Amino acid sequence: MKRAIYIFLFLLIFVQEVIIAVYVDDAFIRPYGGDIIVEWLIYCFVRIFYPKKFKLLPYYIFLFSVVIEITQYFKLVEVIGLGDNNIACAVLGTSFAWADIICYAIGCVCIRLGQEIWRLRQKKELV
Repeated sequence: MKRAIYIFLFLLIFVQEVIIAVYVDDAFIRPYGGDIIVEWLIYCFVRIFYPKKFKLLPYYIFLFSVVIEITQYFKLVEVIGLGDNNIACAVLGTSFAWADIICYAIGCVCIRLGQEIWRLRQKKELV
């Protein structure tokens, strides 16, 4: 049952990210909101395959996102010869920005807070 919930959430967030990428052209939602929400997307994707409680998952997701951002600094997409591939450029990104890392941190903090709220709610129901 948990996997189905995470599949649903993953698909919902994925559609939301596509809508932001294709239709939103502003100075806040697209550059910052999308980077926050992508952390939730990654979280739901991992939880599809690993539905058990995983307290450190937000930290691993943040680390993964920072590594991807660092690859953008070193222009990895171009180095590996995929600079002309739109999908590779969209997935791996093409430009480094400190603001992206801050957004990833905000997204992961939201996930961690959600985990904690869920844990406290479950604990309260057991009492």
